[in-house]
Amino acid sequence: MIEIKTSGPLKTTVKTPPSKSYTNRALLVSALAEGESVVENPLFSDDTHFMCQALKDYGVSAEKEDNAFRIKRSESQLGAPQNEIYVGNAGTTMRFLTTFACLAKGETKLNGDERMLERPIGDLLTCLQSLGVNAKADLGNQCPPLTIQGGNVRGGKAGLAGNKSSQYLTSVLQCAPYFDNDTQINIVGELTSKSYIDITLEVMSAFGVSVENNDYQQFSVKAGQKYKPRVYRVEGDASSASYFIAAAAVSGGEVTVTGLNPNSVQGDIKFADVMVQMGCSVEKKSDSIIVRGGPLKGIHVDMNNMPDTAQTLAVVALFAEGETVITGIGNLKIKETDRIEALATELTRLGAEVKAGSDFLVIRPGEYRPAEIETYNDHRMAMSFALAGLKIPGVKIKNPQCVGKSFPDFFDRFQEMYE
Repeated sequence: MIEIKTSGPLKTTVKTPPSKSYTNRALLVSALAEGESVVENPLFSDDTHFMCQALKDYGVSAEKEDNAFRIKRSESQLGAPQNEIYVGNAGTTMRFLTTFACLAKGETKLNGDERMLERPIGDLLTCLQSLGVNAKADLGNQCPPLTIQGGNVRGGKAGLAGNKSSQYLTSVLQCAPYFDNDTQINIVGELTSKSYIDITLEVMSAFGVSVENNDYQQFSVKAGQKYKPRVYRVEGDASSASYFIAAAAVSGGEVTVTGLNPNSVQGDIKFADVMVQMGCSVEKKSDSIIVRGGPLKGIHVDMNNMPDTAQTLAVVALFAEGETVITGIGNLKIKETDRIEALATELTRLGAEVKAGSDFLVIRPGEYRPAEIETYNDHRMAMSFALAGLKIPGVKIKNPQCVGKSFPDFFDRFQEMYE
């Protein structure tokens, strides 16, 4: 357990870590490219470790260097692993590997931790079955563990529900160039988290594969395209940057966040604009964002395109005048924990008045009190609620080690802001 030290207005500079989203996409795509690729400035975390270990199980060389991963596949055909692949609670790894496994001749078994076995993946399995894949949930509940019979994938046309997770679509698109026939995925309903698909298409393009995107409702991939091995540099993680951007807002200080691409396609890069709506001022430079806090006011905002920063915003709302309404967050219920329920519980524990629904939160500030914050083994609960401790004495974060999933040295960098 870590107790957060309160702070006056901060004035500091923080370097954001590399992007988990870009790293895991680049690792998987590199594994499909015949030859050697180098993924520079990757994120070294639990999730990327699980991805690299899994690639090794498929016969891909995935070596960690000082500030890079070196990925090499020499065989034209991927071989199914001899052992079951365990991915902990790494959602991108589980979902990306589900389609990747279809390309490996033989049987793959994918498993994860207790929470992963509660996270639905049935929409992806249904889509793959439509494309000719024998893929099933072993317990019949549309959640892992999974068994996948790999080899050749027919491809063709298939529907895919888009309302739960964009990672299902990413999983199919990344591997579709290696299906036997052209692939067309028709999105059923509205696609959530579109910015993460922009990341996927950007990485695929960087490695030489094009995708036709028809207004995020239909995606077409020509068969026969091949990823080309290359040196690829990962950009900074906008989700991780949100905690330091928010620290300026909560403390009323000035924080410069470096290592960011202000023009990134990452949806979470727009979190700084949300802070402007609440009363902060923001200055964007070529590789950094400077945020200056001001008197905060509650806002109404749809966070569907930047769901990983919804928790950060919810904690900032504790210190805003008036109520904050966060909508478009239904997919938070199937993340590392049910984040809507977890936020409502922990914000209330701190003294806020909270109303929660299936896809929204309403937060009204209250009389604050010290609290031990449950993290539910969710890295983003730990990092976002650390912000509350900047203003509320006696905030303690349980199981702080859970940040290893995406930001292993978060609390070290958080502590450095005071110095």
